[in-house]
Amino acid sequence: MPYGLYLSAEGANAQVQRMEVISNNLANVDSPGFKQQLTVLQARHAEAIKQGKDVSGSESINDIGGGVLTKQTLTNFSRGILKQTGIPTDMAIDGDGFFEVMRNGEKFLTRAGNFNRDNNGFLQTPDGFDVLSSDGEPIQILDTEPWHLTPDGYVVQEASGTIPLSLVKPQQPGDLVRVGQNLFSSLANVMPVFADDRQVRGGYLEQSDVQPTTEMMSMIETSRAFEANVRLIQMQDNAMDSLINRVLGQS
Repeated sequence: MPYGLYLSAEGANAQVQRMEVISNNLANVDSPGFKQQLTVLQARHAEAIKQGKDVSGSESINDIGGGVLTKQTLTNFSRGILKQTGIPTDMAIDGDGFFEVMRNGEKFLTRAGNFNRDNNGFLQTPDGFDVLSSDGEPIQILDTEPWHLTPDGYVVQEASGTIPLSLVKPQQPGDLVRVGQNLFSSLANVMPVFADDRQVRGGYLEQSDVQPTTEMMSMIETSRAFEANVRLIQMQDNAMDSLINRVLGQS
């Protein structure tokens, strides 16, 4: 089979994976705290070079490149726009850091502050993850009296006292692994956000950092690249059919 078929097929596959990431970004344009994902494509060495039978730069027939492959998917942690909702349990971090939440004893990080209270007054995410205080305990807000959120991220209620939200950040952005759409798990220990850097707005939500126009342009570009690779596969397949027919016709 012609080597070009493999190159074109690998190129088409890479564009399919990129299209899946872009589609997921567009599907979460309205998801609070969602962080855009980016597909990283990398040039691939020819198979002979990859197997150590030749070296890059040899200018031989093997030094023609091996197409592209999907190296990894990265997350863009740029801060989204803060939108006022007026809902007291909506919270947005106006700076660095993540809210710390927990379910079944496992802790996760999120920038999505669209919280609500369950029947017992515990502050939770829409998926039922408990929002944690800085001492690692679920935050409970009683219905019996008023409460408010301070600009530095403290839940204040007379009966419960002053409860600091757990605001943490990873040692390195690369430590975070996406779990679902808005949750991240840290591969290393996280650090608390310093007191002077704690900034939380009550009644606000951080919007998705996805730019719909940019993503649509990327989708069009990816679609055209995929179609180009498919056409190359068809052209090479037709050329092979023509060659085989000519050979058989002469035999």
